[in-house]
Amino acid sequence: MDTVREASGNPPGAAFLLAAIGAHATARFAERIAALELSPPQTGLMRVVVATPGRSQQELSELLGTPPSRLVGLVDGLAAKGLLERRRNETDRRLYALHPTAAGIAMIEKIGLVGREHDDAVCAALDDGERAVLRGLLVRIAAEQGLTPGVHPSYRRI
Repeated sequence: MDTVREASGNPPGAAFLLAAIGAHATARFAERIAALELSPPQTGLMRVVVATPGRSQQELSELLGTPPSRLVGLVDGLAAKGLLERRRNETDRRLYALHPTAAGIAMIEKIGLVGREHDDAVCAALDDGERAVLRGLLVRIAAEQGLTPGVHPSYRRI
């Protein structure tokens, strides 16, 4: 099998390959999720709200590492689609708690299907055992780098 080589003739480093595959996977995921009329940031927010309903926008902003003003825009867009709703926080009436609607629960199932199809497409060159090894290695790298599990680091830039 012919390996990828840099202009110097050396194979590229692991960090370069991770970045290249990550950029490719991110672009392909955005294309796939667009079919559901969602953006990747909206998709990530939906996943968090469904997994932990009742969190305030402030908590979610901190968890995701995104500015509160940007989070408000994401929430507004999802609420306009009927996927999320704001409810008064039962313990602090100054805050709103975010909850998925029935349509939001149905949407998260569609997102899950798109995500599994995406994972299969990106990892098509690997068998199940290789995928498990790769996933384990990537989890270790992500943890060592201080990444928040399940939260894409791009939220810090949006």
